[in-house]
Amino acid sequence: MWGLEHIWWVPVLPLLGAIANGVAGFRVPKGLVTFFAVGSTGLSFLVALAAFANLLSMDPSVRAYESVLFTWISSGAFTVEAGLQIDPLSAVFMLIVTGVGFLIHVYSVGYMGHEKAYSRYFAYLNLFMFSMLMLVMGNNFLVMFIGWEGVGLCSYLLIGYYYEKDSASDAGKKAFVMNRVGDFGFLLAMMWIFTIFGSLDYTQVFPVAADKLVYGGMAVTGITLLLFLGATGKSAQIPLYTWLPDAMEGPTPVSALIHAATMVTAGVYMVARCAALFNLAPASMVTVALIGAVTAIFAATMGLYQNDIKRVLAYSTVSQLGYMFLACGVGAYVAAVFHVMTHAFFKACLFLGSGSVIHGMSGEQDMRQMGGLKEKMPVTHMTFLISTLAIAGIPIFAGFFSKDEILLSAFMGHTPGHLFYWTLATLAAAVTAFYMFRLYYMTFAGTLRAEDHHVRDHAHESPPVMTVPLVILAALATVGGFLGLPLIEGGHALREFLNPVFTFPSAPEHAHPSATMELTLMAFSVGVALLGIYTARYYYFVKPEAAEEMARREGFIKSAYTLLRNKYYIDELYGALFVRPAVDVSRELLWKLVDVRLIDGFVNFVADASLAASSSARRMQTGLVRQYALVMTLGAVALVWVWIAMSGGR
Repeated sequence: MWGLEHIWWVPVLPLLGAIANGVAGFRVPKGLVTFFAVGSTGLSFLVALAAFANLLSMDPSVRAYESVLFTWISSGAFTVEAGLQIDPLSAVFMLIVTGVGFLIHVYSVGYMGHEKAYSRYFAYLNLFMFSMLMLVMGNNFLVMFIGWEGVGLCSYLLIGYYYEKDSASDAGKKAFVMNRVGDFGFLLAMMWIFTIFGSLDYTQVFPVAADKLVYGGMAVTGITLLLFLGATGKSAQIPLYTWLPDAMEGPTPVSALIHAATMVTAGVYMVARCAALFNLAPASMVTVALIGAVTAIFAATMGLYQNDIKRVLAYSTVSQLGYMFLACGVGAYVAAVFHVMTHAFFKACLFLGSGSVIHGMSGEQDMRQMGGLKEKMPVTHMTFLISTLAIAGIPIFAGFFSKDEILLSAFMGHTPGHLFYWTLATLAAAVTAFYMFRLYYMTFAGTLRAEDHHVRDHAHESPPVMTVPLVILAALATVGGFLGLPLIEGGHALREFLNPVFTFPSAPEHAHPSATMELTLMAFSVGVALLGIYTARYYYFVKPEAAEEMARREGFIKSAYTLLRNKYYIDELYGALFVRPAVDVSRELLWKLVDVRLIDGFVNFVADASLAASSSARRMQTGLVRQYALVMTLGAVALVWVWIAMSGGR
């Protein structure tokens, strides 16, 4: 078994796959492209498992290993090493990225099998894996930032994979630009950290944070708010969330990778990694919790009346990420990481399941054209149902354990307004259960509503290369929550594993609820989820005409329906506040004034002046020898005169 000294192979293997397919993929058979892409990711997962096993064999108090590959930057006092670090936190994310990422690669072989740019797709996908692994395994902020920018680049490439479509290329650009806003905050935070600590290495920053920074002071508050600005962009929180629903323009496996295993969880990882800093900034903790709780309910309501199957899941991701940040904001970092893990299982299964439905429905994504797929797609149906139960928070599925731990942490929280956060998160749980089972009933229950007879006659189950990953992910969505059993002494194995990472002087003390209170809160959250499921079943299975009738009602209900269908007009608001002014300034000031009048005007002036001078000089060339002789004589006389004048007549 390989030891921890070989952890550098974990990110390098997907990088080699990306290089192989990027350079030679279009020249080799498709089977070899698959071998490079899937094989490199599978080997990376195996190496990660070996490293994880080695980490488990170490004493919990010293479960950390750092591998410095070389000195990357050395300039005066600024020194940065290119190194990797594995500890319980990075190990969990490393296994999520490689494990779920490998299953998505396998699924992609079937889903993308008919694509002409097959090798380009897998080159981008492997590069995405490499970037995310560098982000979670780097031993300092700058290595993390390289991975941070890498996943941003790959999201642009993969969201805009179908670049011939304007909607896809626009969505890719939107994701890239909105993430740059957050990245600017991350860059400023790194500069501030180096100014105070003289280093960007985690081992030089976090252990001495409480000594170098004043609790609640301007420096730590500014640093953490800037870091969180970066997280809001990468993890699609208010106000930088609008790029994520549009990311559905990319291939469905890309959506699964972005939403479940890689990019959008990067912000949660960064906040959890910087817990030693955030716990010194109570104002930042309140901000993180508030933004998380508001995003959870805000995005959930936007998913209520979407009809594109992938777009419903996209808003679901934004909402679930809000839960994770809520947990971080109340200091429950283990609960946040736990939900990242369970969310990776059920959300990857849901996205890949939606891809299976789209594949079986000949590309159809509108749920109003679906229905009755339970019999036609039995494996997809069962795995989708399991994952829907998991995200709705129904016992015994994984989402129940992680979501309820977050709700409990919010209820018992030590930050101001924790009961308000709990109320919002509980409402979001009810709304989530409703819109997810609305999706389930519209897709799988009743009769097939497709208007296209070809689609109706040829709806079918996906091949095993696509359904086997679904089965594995559904199994993980079923049993994954048992890593965090409540009420049982020592039953929360994940907490026992992660606790050393979050044990430091600034860590807050949490109140411990009684078993009665914990069970009561569990029962309440399950009750609101069941209420959401019952409501969805009534309106979209038992009496679907009632939903149509409600949508046609005038007054408040009609206005609310229109508002939700149009996603609160946030995109239109951003267009009016930022996009159109930027376009107008670019057109009227930068183009017409600066570019046309100043830059082009100066260039044209130089050209016109040269032309005028040339035209004047051209008149001197007459071709008459006597004129040339006269000019030469006058020139000689002038030179003699100048020489006599300068010599003073001597």
